[in-house]
Amino acid sequence: MKNLARKDRLARRKLLYSLLGDLPDNKKPIRSRLVATEQHDGYTLERISLEVNGLEHVPALFVKPSTGSGPFPTVLYNHAHGGGHTIGKRELIVQRDGIQGPYGIELAKRGIASICIDQWNFGERFCRPEAQVFKEMLWKGRVLWGMMVFDNLRALEYLCTRSDVDASRIATMGLSMGSTMAWWTAALDERVKVTVDMCCMTDFHELIVTQGLDGHGIYYYVPSLLKHFDTVGINALIAPRSHLSLNGDYDPLTPPAGLNRIDRELKKIYKAEGHPEAWSSFREQHGHFETAEMRAAVLGWLDRWL
Repeated sequence: MKNLARKDRLARRKLLYSLLGDLPDNKKPIRSRLVATEQHDGYTLERISLEVNGLEHVPALFVKPSTGSGPFPTVLYNHAHGGGHTIGKRELIVQRDGIQGPYGIELAKRGIASICIDQWNFGERFCRPEAQVFKEMLWKGRVLWGMMVFDNLRALEYLCTRSDVDASRIATMGLSMGSTMAWWTAALDERVKVTVDMCCMTDFHELIVTQGLDGHGIYYYVPSLLKHFDTVGINALIAPRSHLSLNGDYDPLTPPAGLNRIDRELKKIYKAEGHPEAWSSFREQHGHFETAEMRAAVLGWLDRWL
């Protein structure tokens, strides 16, 4: 895929957004309510309730360094799925399987703030089986992934209103479902300056070839997406902004042939944009989890680009 002129990129971004179903009004003011503030060793934790979609409140955790007033570089962190519907945003501050340790605490100690929201039907928003949520939304013209992405983009909007957040230094990241959310969010909003995705840079067509579609939950599937976009096409909308992708060659959700193609094509795109150093693919011989080497690479990338 060739590099895109700015007007073409904007048109493609608009098209991608249009595939996400009947979305709420994204022009309405965002309201926030501070539920509680907690002081911990090395960081301050805020429990927040956001009103972003006109349908239900979105609980969020905001973590910032305990020293200094900012504005801080900030990570929009996206929690994983893994069937852990009751975990949600708490992944930012508690240990869960597949991740080396909670990023919110580690980032705060490095002078970086972070936020994570409960996605639809996760954490405090968990209420029923995922398939039921998907089916009801489909009847109403909505797409579950679209509603998730919408709330995440609004969380980004909220971040940009905070005086303790440096809106010019915002990154997004996550593992598994959070990985996919990271590259969709960055593709749709240029205010994201740094993207880090772990264990879910899935080439859609290669996933079909390897018969791996059931590896992703039903939330993942967007009607008519493949008529207009492949994985490279979405990620091309991030270029030339900084992007690190980390994956395991034994992960069934990221077939190696697909990773090879994505890396090859994005290298061409970033080179054509004049920023070949801003794209990096980190690969290891393991499955669907973060390793210590991946953690070091992520932190190094954030130190360099954020």
